[in-house]
Amino acid sequence: MRRIFSMLWIACLYLITAAQTPKQDIHINKAFSGGSFLAYQGPKQQQLTPAPNGKKPFYISHYGRHGSRNITKPEVFQYLQKIMTQAHQSNVLTLLGQDVMKRIDLMEADTHERFGELTALGAKQHEDIMYRMVERFPQIFEGNVTVTARSTTTIRSILSMSYAMIKLKAMRPNVIINQDASVSDMNHLFHIDKELNASALCDENMAFFEDFCQKHPTSRRLLSSLFTDTTFIDKNIDSDLFVSYLFQLASDLQDTNLRNQFTLFDLFTEEELYLNWKKNNVQWYLGWSFCPTNGGKIPFSQRFLLRNIIEQADSCIQLPHPGANLRYGHDTALLPLICLLGVNGFDLDTTDLELLEQRGWIDYQIIPMAGNLQIVFYRKNPADKDVLIKVLLNENEATLPLKTDVAPYYHWDDFRRFYLQRINNYQENP
Repeated sequence: MRRIFSMLWIACLYLITAAQTPKQDIHINKAFSGGSFLAYQGPKQQQLTPAPNGKKPFYISHYGRHGSRNITKPEVFQYLQKIMTQAHQSNVLTLLGQDVMKRIDLMEADTHERFGELTALGAKQHEDIMYRMVERFPQIFEGNVTVTARSTTTIRSILSMSYAMIKLKAMRPNVIINQDASVSDMNHLFHIDKELNASALCDENMAFFEDFCQKHPTSRRLLSSLFTDTTFIDKNIDSDLFVSYLFQLASDLQDTNLRNQFTLFDLFTEEELYLNWKKNNVQWYLGWSFCPTNGGKIPFSQRFLLRNIIEQADSCIQLPHPGANLRYGHDTALLPLICLLGVNGFDLDTTDLELLEQRGWIDYQIIPMAGNLQIVFYRKNPADKDVLIKVLLNENEATLPLKTDVAPYYHWDDFRRFYLQRINNYQENP
């Protein structure tokens, strides 16, 4: 009966997550078209499944992406402003084009000397995530328990960690916080595997993406709405690059201090928003997943992070009140980690790019700004050897490719055995 319940729970979770398509999401809220730029929405699931057999939460292991930030690349503004200035001087901007030029200038002024930095919204996201973590699992943070927090050395990640820790200390004054941001932790917090990354840039993979983009053009109508002279467009503008950069600004605007003052999403039709999202979603898949054209191994770039999660958990399980290990980093570690774990089927292996979203591979469900993975550990008491875990992706209960008789919970021994074998086999056969 318990196994039947578990199967029913997994089926229900699939129906919940698959019920709404990206087209429908974008129709309701254009911000979803931003994909990985999506400002964190918070959990859809308000009530978590109670733990079985008197088990209680006693430890959390976590990896979180930094919160909302300004755009990271100055060249986005440099290219767009260069083109708009040329067009203005040549008197070929439409009225809409003139207005867009002003909006781009406002964004650049707000971002100037703050590229890639955490915004006030990003700080609030991590305060809120920590608040819910403590409210959902109060037993873990009782008394003078130690919480260990580690961040990559990037400022936006350090500040994300700091805001979360300030909120934790305000809620639980007795908690002992051990936080750091050091190069010594970068090998597992943000490991860059040059060999695997190079495989994502191989000719086959790049050609695969270019071919996909050619099937979904999104530039001609938009450019015509901004510029009056097609000759100017053909002579001066890399159409795909211009639209890509403009869409990046439109997507990132929701994360900035200007988000309530104006938008850039109005420049795109709803279909164009969807197609631009679709191309970016494919790019994430080709770059960081088990896609065959990228060599099918890129998620193993996070084998050191997964091993750290397992080893830290094994150590903490031996303690009567271990607290939490909280890690703060980036989307390009969180995404391949989730693929490596196969959370919610994100270990998908396919070359049919048109079917990604139908099969549930949707970037904003994995790595919105402040996206996070929480592994929550349960037992009856310190003597209980049958430790259970529950995985939360962006604070919603998630599935793993493991058999379980207690879904949405999994036995820790099954987890560690399965994933240690996975990463050990990779190391034996790189």
